Amino acid sequence: MAADGYEIRIEDCARRVRAVFNGVPVADSMRAKVLREAQLAPVYYFPRGDVRMDLLHAMHQRSYCPFRGNASYWTLTVGERSAPNAAWSYEEPYPDASSIKGHVAFHREHLDSITEEGGERAGPVPAPAAAANPLLGWLLKEAPAAPSARDLVESFALALLAAGIPVWRLWLSIRTLHPQQLATGYIWEDNGRGVQQNTVGREVLTDPSYLESPVKAVFEGAGGLRRRLEGPQPQLDYPIVRELHAQGATDYVVMPFVFSSGQVNGVSLTTRRPGGFSTADLGHVYEALPLVARVFEVHAARQLAVNLLDVYLGRQSGAKVLDGLVKRGDGEDVHAVIWFCDLRDSTRLADSMPRAKFLRLLDRYFECTAGAVLEHGGEVLRFIGDASLAIFPIGEAGEGAARDSREAARACETALGAAREALARMQAANAERVSAGEPAFGLGVGLHVGDVLYGNIGTPERLEFSVIGAAANEAARIEAMSKTLGTPLVTSQAFARHLPGRLRSLGRHALRGVGAEQELFTLA
Repeated sequence: MAADGYEIRIEDCARRVRAVFNGVPVADSMRAKVLREAQLAPVYYFPRGDVRMDLLHAMHQRSYCPFRGNASYWTLTVGERSAPNAAWSYEEPYPDASSIKGHVAFHREHLDSITEEGGERAGPVPAPAAAANPLLGWLLKEAPAAPSARDLVESFALALLAAGIPVWRLWLSIRTLHPQQLATGYIWEDNGRGVQQNTVGREVLTDPSYLESPVKAVFEGAGGLRRRLEGPQPQLDYPIVRELHAQGATDYVVMPFVFSSGQVNGVSLTTRRPGGFSTADLGHVYEALPLVARVFEVHAARQLAVNLLDVYLGRQSGAKVLDGLVKRGDGEDVHAVIWFCDLRDSTRLADSMPRAKFLRLLDRYFECTAGAVLEHGGEVLRFIGDASLAIFPIGEAGEGAARDSREAARACETALGAAREALARMQAANAERVSAGEPAFGLGVGLHVGDVLYGNIGTPERLEFSVIGAAANEAARIEAMSKTLGTPLVTSQAFARHLPGRLRSLGRHALRGVGAEQELFTLA
């Protein structure tokens, strides 16, 4: 196979070849094959009958080559010395590489030596001068400048076309660490519409579209796949292959796309060109893919940080940390609606049911309460056992228009809407629980308006991005009054005055740890 400077040859080796590991011959053959590929060192493939297979132990490692197919690996062990994944074989190679079926190759760097007859060490043979990979310029100049992964996908696709690689459809899936998301998918087609980006939820793991996809095998480490879609009887063994064939595709290749951490992602290329991809097309992509992966990894690392900060700190707090607020004391004074919510009778509930059931109850309770806050645009800052602290920011702290502004009224209206939603969700959840013979749960919500410090607190090594200040403490005291006053929602006068006529007074009450009595309110 040869085209445009990318050459692959499999030849019979004319001389005896011997491989030695830890002083022991592990392969000795007069029937070896030698594979020469572009600028790479030649690789010797030994018939299994000439290999000490008793010294090889099968591993789960798989790799993919678009010319040879999927390789399986063995660990080589002689005496006390082992070399993981030191040997490999193509169990079902592609037709162009059928001559190495039933043969085993070794990573020469793991061996003591690999020599040809006469004692000559079979080291790298100088390869003929090869044309530079046409993707190299893009990798060095344009790829690192892409501002986002989505832009990088489009840039990659256009670079492939500029290099003469006739890609019609480019697909990438980059896995992520997120409680709800499995990966981010990108699809580019040569139709002028740019890149489609979509989030892949974890529910796809049970969806037939994933279970019947070659991507599943790639993610599970099985290597890659190529399907030539021309001819009278193409192999249409996957739904995506049948779909692409119906759209006129002639060749489809899926390859693992591996990050430095070992995380396996997926990339596929499809063409409509008669004859499919050439050896040079796939050779250049195969050569460039490890470097392409490193550029994508930069964007994936940034997205991973965003995802984890969103999940564990909240979207607004996470953004502030990414913007550089990372030292103890970093933060700002803000005027905000402060939400404090607590589960009623949590000790009794915890003592009356198994731990797993109580945890499920807590999750449902937080879905009702914190979930309502998030859906109304609030920021959940902390889960304190079975309580939660959240804010609906209004503006900068201090005397000024913010205290009586439209922004304050909107924030209070939004927070009240979240509280109503939380109570409605609780009612629906309890109806389900009671019908299933499970105990109902209650909750209390306290709403207050005031100035707080929004930023980092803790030790220099272990910080939390939260709010502190008298107003935050008062919100907790106001919530505690919901149990005393027998109503699930209590607000302060500072909150109620932004919604005139919307709330009903509960009278003046003393709050624990707060000097003067305050008038409290609830739903009218």
